Amino acid sequence: QVQLVESGGGLVQAGGSLRLSCAASGSISRINTMAWYRQAPGKQRELVAIIATTAGITQYADSVKGRFTISRDNAKNTVYLQMNGLKPEDTAVYYCSSNIVVLYQGTHDYWGQGTQVTVVS
Repeated sequence: QVQLVESGGGLVQAGGSLRLSCAASGSISRINTMAWYRQAPGKQRELVAIIATTAGITQYADSVKGRFTISRDNAKNTVYLQMNGLKPEDTAVYYCSSNIVVLYQGTHDYWGQGTQVTVVS
């Protein structure tokens, strides 16, 4: 069994910063990728940023490039999302997702429970 636990969401003023964390735990053999998605009310879930945990290669949504930074701590099976220059349109529930090789069970995608980020002007 694998769990992803997120933390760090909250309420912030426009232009402010927040740092989200997501820790994976359980019977993990290898983590291939870790990513952040978000879903605003009435909108589809969208990819915000993704990182390949071994190579460290990253990819960002155009809307967050230059403002958000994804990073990982492989020793802690943790991914971070540093969000700077936040805008009201960044308001959403942010979800952590990971593609994980589970001991004796193959590769699966897992999701966290989500953390609310609210940006007020």
